Amino acid sequence: MAGLTSAALADGLARVCARLEACADELNTADGKLGDGDLGVTMQRGARGVRVALDALPADVGLALMACAQAFVKISGSTYGTLLATGLMSAAKACKGREAVPWEEMPSLIAGALAAMERRGKGALGDKTVLDALDAMRAATEGLDTPEEILAAAVAAADGAMNDFRDKPSRQGRARMFGDKSLGLDDPGMLALRHMLGALAEG
Repeated sequence: MAGLTSAALADGLARVCARLEACADELNTADGKLGDGDLGVTMQRGARGVRVALDALPADVGLALMACAQAFVKISGSTYGTLLATGLMSAAKACKGREAVPWEEMPSLIAGALAAMERRGKGALGDKTVLDALDAMRAATEGLDTPEEILAAAVAAADGAMNDFRDKPSRQGRARMFGDKSLGLDDPGMLALRHMLGALAEG
């Protein structure tokens, strides 16, 4: 395949939406240990919004990504949902005007999304959030140019980030208030991202 197309995006996001429906309870439970306990509901609602948008995505990859971002945040207005939409919007701007985006551009798209999410959420690397997993994915996918290689590297990087940060304290959002009680617990945002990657990799 020449690169990421609107059709490939729709196919992948359909699988992601199905996974987010299926893992909602798990995400709620993980979030309940460090936050409000509603991450699963947030992702489920956002997924339902995106699923509707998938039926009429434009061929322009950037416009397709923007449509998905808008659909997600319209229904799922939580902090995490807003961050994900911000990342998608960053990628949308970089892809606008193209009907195929080379796979080797994925690391730069991840880097752009990461920077946008850092600005929007006022987060930082090392805080034990989804940003740390994204940074690991960016580094792991550098120089790769096939979707299979990129997904495998991204999944391994996300797993590595979760393992590396599991025994570190959370330092961002509501989770930071738990201090040492967050030791040994997975960051719910990283877990949600891992499920999304898993859905893509298993397709």
